Amino acid sequence: MQRVTLVVVATMLAALPAFAQTTGAPGPTAAVPPHHALPAAAPAATQPGQAKPAASTSVAETRSAAALSLSHEPTYDQGSAQRIRDVVKSYSDLAARGGWPTIPTDAKFALGAQGAHDDLLRNRLIITGDLATDKATGSYDEVVADAVKRFQTRHGLAATGSVTPRTLAALNVPVQKRIQQLEASLERLDQMDFQFGQRYVVVNIPATFAEAVEDDKVVRRYRVIVGKTEKPSPTLTSEITDVILNPTWTVPSSITKTEIAAHMRKEPAYLSRMHMDVLDAHDNPIDPRSVDWSGDHAPNITVRQQSGAWNALGAVKIDMPNSYSVYMHDTNQHSLFNDDYRFDSHGCSRVDNVRDLAAWLLKDQPQWTRAAIDAAIATGQRQDVRMLKKVPVAWIYLTAWMTKDRTVQFRNDVYDQDQQLLEATAEEAAFFNKAAEHPPTAQ
Repeated sequence: MQRVTLVVVATMLAALPAFAQTTGAPGPTAAVPPHHALPAAAPAATQPGQAKPAASTSVAETRSAAALSLSHEPTYDQGSAQRIRDVVKSYSDLAARGGWPTIPTDAKFALGAQGAHDDLLRNRLIITGDLATDKATGSYDEVVADAVKRFQTRHGLAATGSVTPRTLAALNVPVQKRIQQLEASLERLDQMDFQFGQRYVVVNIPATFAEAVEDDKVVRRYRVIVGKTEKPSPTLTSEITDVILNPTWTVPSSITKTEIAAHMRKEPAYLSRMHMDVLDAHDNPIDPRSVDWSGDHAPNITVRQQSGAWNALGAVKIDMPNSYSVYMHDTNQHSLFNDDYRFDSHGCSRVDNVRDLAAWLLKDQPQWTRAAIDAAIATGQRQDVRMLKKVPVAWIYLTAWMTKDRTVQFRNDVYDQDQQLLEATAEEAAFFNKAAEHPPTAQ
């Protein structure tokens, strides 16, 4: 079988799990507007201006460095659509020749031991360019383990070199399914109108990573937490206009009507414990005890959380005007960035090591160094910093793409949107084709 000429970068750091994601089952797409997740409880008492411990910053920076070391090639750039078209053609040719073999679900692979399905695995890895063509036979050795690591990295899995159940499931996804992912990603890019700049930011939702791109290279990469399957993050394009230090959080009305009200019915002191104020229609503070939290009707009030270590937005908010009222921000639950499955917000994007991103966004304003940002946060006072040069930002939903170094990447369709998009596109095409076959006649 002729090998598809899809070259995988052999220098990826196989041991780093920074690009890892689990293969959680996709959930239904919700109709409710996306917003932030409401924290279950405030952290231990801390003064509003207290700086983050040095160890926490070090961990975040280490995660970002590990993510960046995997590749400096952007997920999304001006050549992305054409490259996906090229991959669709290659994978379609591969499908016409039979695709790749299926590995039995009970297959066992052990490093250094001969197994019944070792050559089958080697053949599977050769077909997609993860293993050299001259390595078609032999036991499960270090060469095959390295090829498995390359495959895992390309599919957002922890690069362990072992054929885990998730790895085996990814290996057995049919080529036709991969083509559908590529076609859906291409359809989305064809519908986008993004103004690439010399600097821009991209959040790829299925990959749960944000990239800061400068001069066509990724110079920063961060883990992000995006919307739950029932409250998905939207795709959008905008411009970053402001960096807000020590932000307050105005709780979306949908969360107030459901989650806040439920908490207040169980625990009348909840708002006080969470450092939240209740405001009337004129933004004046009122006593929470004067509000009917019974759930029989929506209270006509606003809930706002004060700045501080307890704030759900953390110490930094990155504003980007859009019709979905979503944005990028810090969090008071940094341990969540350790998770591989990071679909846990109400739609906004929580960014790991976000102070580093803020410093990069404000690099054209010399007074706002990282040290200056840290010092301003340490005061505990809110400060809105207007961007002198707005930075374009795109939130995209790509489950399949190819970077400029010819590395083909796949991620899980966590929101189950690929098939929906392809079905809608097919229905639209069928409608217009039928209309063309039966043009209206002159009366």
